[in-house]
Amino acid sequence: MKKRAVAALMASLLAGAALVGCGSSAGGENASQKATGTAEANGDTSQSDFKVFAAKSALSPGYDDNTVLASMEKDAGIGIQWETMSDSIEEQVNVRIAGGDLPDAFQGIGFSNYDLMTYGSDGTFIDLSPYLTEEYMPNLSAILKEHPEIRAAITMEDGGVYGLPAAEQMGTAAIGDDKDYSIYTIPQFSMINKKWLDELGLEVPSTLDELHTALKAFQDNDMSAKVYGNPAGSTIPMSTGFDQWCWGQNIFYAGFGFTNWTNDVCNDLVLQKDGTVDFVSAWDNYRDAVTYFHDWYAEGLIDPEIFSQDDTQYIAKCSQGEVGVATWWYIEELMGDYADDYVFLPILDGPDGTHHVTVRTGGGTNAGQLSITSACQSPANLLKFYDQWYAPENVMQLQYGPEDVYFTGQDDKGLWISITDDEAKKKYGKSAGELKSTYEVAGPKLILSDYYQTTFQMEERAIERLQDLDTFWMPYVDDTTVYPVDCVFTQDELDTIDMYKTDFENTVAEYEGKWIKDGGPTDEEWEAYKSTLTDSCGMEELRQVYQDAYDRYEETIQE
Repeated sequence: MKKRAVAALMASLLAGAALVGCGSSAGGENASQKATGTAEANGDTSQSDFKVFAAKSALSPGYDDNTVLASMEKDAGIGIQWETMSDSIEEQVNVRIAGGDLPDAFQGIGFSNYDLMTYGSDGTFIDLSPYLTEEYMPNLSAILKEHPEIRAAITMEDGGVYGLPAAEQMGTAAIGDDKDYSIYTIPQFSMINKKWLDELGLEVPSTLDELHTALKAFQDNDMSAKVYGNPAGSTIPMSTGFDQWCWGQNIFYAGFGFTNWTNDVCNDLVLQKDGTVDFVSAWDNYRDAVTYFHDWYAEGLIDPEIFSQDDTQYIAKCSQGEVGVATWWYIEELMGDYADDYVFLPILDGPDGTHHVTVRTGGGTNAGQLSITSACQSPANLLKFYDQWYAPENVMQLQYGPEDVYFTGQDDKGLWISITDDEAKKKYGKSAGELKSTYEVAGPKLILSDYYQTTFQMEERAIERLQDLDTFWMPYVDDTTVYPVDCVFTQDELDTIDMYKTDFENTVAEYEGKWIKDGGPTDEEWEAYKSTLTDSCGMEELRQVYQDAYDRYEETIQE
């Protein structure tokens, strides 16, 4: 996977995190019906022709001639009049809803949870929960039974479901593991120059203290110049970004009992084994960590540009053989021609001889890709069509393109094989990506990790990373308790998050950077910092919001 693919994965991760911040409070007729258990499926089956307003990519000609959709319409015994748009779609949807000019369904719009609750409460969108059964949607109901966390992610605070789930999972189940750990579980893979270690007669470190010894030896012996012939003084013992997603320093905090991954629900939020949430940035071992790594920074073992460099500058240093220890998504991508000289650096024990990795979840589930409106006379008939989207081979084709077009054949395990760029250009005059955009259908597509075992092949570099995660990194993880990215928030809770979250995270980052660079904190500084988080940055209010949302999520899963 090249740099653009990593960027796409980052974008996917950020999009998933953004979904967390979308919710609303209860209200309206639908909310009342669901809350009292009186919501029922509409038994009318007279309607067979439907109007669907749908998003499409700029390269898509629309859905009228899409053979995959046409086949599913036929199987469901319905016909769909498609109205598709790629530009200004949000504006057009708002006009339609405000004017009461409703299609039978909105598809691929990307409604936020706040939108879903608003339009569910006022009756614009119907509650789909009565239809999530074997009778009406056998494919989807089977998935929800096996994955209650997906149902929790689409269930609003009032108990209603106003949109069908969409997500693209990519986890260790895709490579045959019994447990499905997301490819994002440990975003930072740390690495060390094994050739330099061998030259110095050192073993791969297993503790932070041993790593300090290695870094000091890299510095004292100017290993970049000695081994690779780079200019004298070019050796950078260790370089990362500061609080960057896949290239930050955060993985080294594991020796102090946490890893505060960035771009999560809230950077320093953790879920503890007892089901309570907390912020590690107010823990004493967080103070110990920044104090410990200041000593490394003061000794020149950590790149002084850690706080200012961008990823392009970072990659340039690493690919020129200047850096001894680094973090990134892949070794090969970061280290270039020197990649063979590097090995993974394990999760390191801290001064007390222990470590703890705070794992994270994947990209999130979106409920805003298919909503049925009050204009629909026979929702059950239309949902027969959409239930087919949850069959693995159908969603594969809706996501990428038809069999015998985007997929060129099957391997000896029966997995469909994607077309290559060269094949696509020769046959269709387009790259594989352009071909995908031509045929892709926006909507409620749910790709589970095990589809890569049963239906179509995963990209090879993703397989490699999942294998590394499963065989090398997960054995260092003692506890997989994780705050779910799919918690649904009420509007009041969102207001609290909007009020405090940015200031909270910026304050933590500011002091973290200051203490690593300048040293500290003193007892007085530490107490003042904690008071600031509480009094000015809403730490307790945020903690309560995330606790309440998690408690509701767990309650829904247990239903």
